[in-house]
Amino acid sequence: MHEYSIVQALLDQCEEIAKENNAKSVHKVVVKIGKMSGVEPHLLETAFHTFKEKTMCDSADFVMNVQPLTIECNQCKIIAELDEIYYKCPQCDSLDVCVIDGEEMFLMTLEME
Repeated sequence: MHEYSIVQALLDQCEEIAKENNAKSVHKVVVKIGKMSGVEPHLLETAFHTFKEKTMCDSADFVMNVQPLTIECNQCKIIAELDEIYYKCPQCDSLDVCVIDGEEMFLMTLEME
């Protein structure tokens, strides 16, 4: 499960940011996870709660905002959020689309003390 290595990198990033801001602890970690990021949210949450012990995030809440796949059609120019994973315009059925969101994972917010 690569979620464990992702969480380790996330915790390292949180600790680095907290230290740069002279924080004593992190109370809340908010991440944005794209539906096509390859990350399983429930596994990520389990890994976070497993590995946060004895870090500055030990008592932190973990909030995940799952971002749907968002595409822009190069033919009809609409922007659409897709519930299912398919790279096809829901309006004109074109396969000539660009993904504009939903493939990444980002650390969005840290609440620190």
